[in-house]
Amino acid sequence: MISVALFNNKGGVGKTTLTYHLAHMLQRLGHRVLAVDLDPQSNLTAAFLDEDELSEVWHESEQSDWPLLEHQQKLLFRVDGSGTVASAVEPIMRGLGDVLLSDPVTITDGLWLVPGDLNLSAFEDKLSAAWPNSLIGDHAALRTTTAFYRLILDAGRRVKADIALIDVGPNLGAINRAALLAADTVLMPLAADLFSLRGLRNLGPALRDWRRIWRTNVLQHVPEDIAAPAGTMTPLGYVVMQPKMRLDRPVKAYQRWLDRVPAVFANAVVEHALDDEKSYEIATLRNYQSLMPLAHDARRPMFDLRSADGALGSTQSLVQRCYQDFEALSEKLLQRLHDIPPAR
Repeated sequence: MISVALFNNKGGVGKTTLTYHLAHMLQRLGHRVLAVDLDPQSNLTAAFLDEDELSEVWHESEQSDWPLLEHQQKLLFRVDGSGTVASAVEPIMRGLGDVLLSDPVTITDGLWLVPGDLNLSAFEDKLSAAWPNSLIGDHAALRTTTAFYRLILDAGRRVKADIALIDVGPNLGAINRAALLAADTVLMPLAADLFSLRGLRNLGPALRDWRRIWRTNVLQHVPEDIAAPAGTMTPLGYVVMQPKMRLDRPVKAYQRWLDRVPAVFANAVVEHALDDEKSYEIATLRNYQSLMPLAHDARRPMFDLRSADGALGSTQSLVQRCYQDFEALSEKLLQRLHDIPPAR
């Protein structure tokens, strides 16, 4: 299994939407996909699961004397016995043991989810305190720092996943450091604005520092009984998420930032001069804002919308184009994954 973290230091660029649709499309292309929600906001989990399922997996369901309808029983069956990321690390947070492993949630045949939880934010301080102690080989600290990696590794083995897609929050805090260290590769969704460029300039040095510290100062201290990531975090490239055009902002206002992205990505993230023969842009996705409400109500990917979901006339043509765009993006992503050298 190879893992891909989708990350940008700036929020609001469509990262979770991209993760959700990539997971469905990769599954459609015949791959066994594990989606992992390591963003405490848990938006990816909310995209996959309805409110009843969320209340069950978060143990917020109310006891009722009313019997569940048959379709409700089928829905809740797939989350029965599955824990969240927060419940998995709870023994570590309370100082009572190691990561608690469980089966991921089955979304459909070939697609699974490790659910997120707002309670995961409480793990931030524990991870922050564990980082300096990991540098001196403290075993408890190493178990804390590698908890996400071992959770993803176990979930992937349980379902025999080919690819793990990890949704990560938009910051450079301790949770994201542990989440990104757990990933083999990193894919960066970008918007056409100044904030994405600033995010790239911050993100690149942070990834390099974390990689260097982990591989030179930490891995040598990890005992054999603790599975630890290689800390490669190989940058795969970026996906431009096209914004909704505003009448008060001309197209040139977006293009000026887009034109600067390749050089900034090459210098700040990959850390070498831009090679004209190698493009780090994997795709530019058009804005599908008109499809989002329909997809949300239908609880399905935008490219799966049908006429019964309200995708009529010209909207159906947009659905077909959306399918083609995500299919092409997924195939390019798979090619990038195939081309990266193995971790040493």
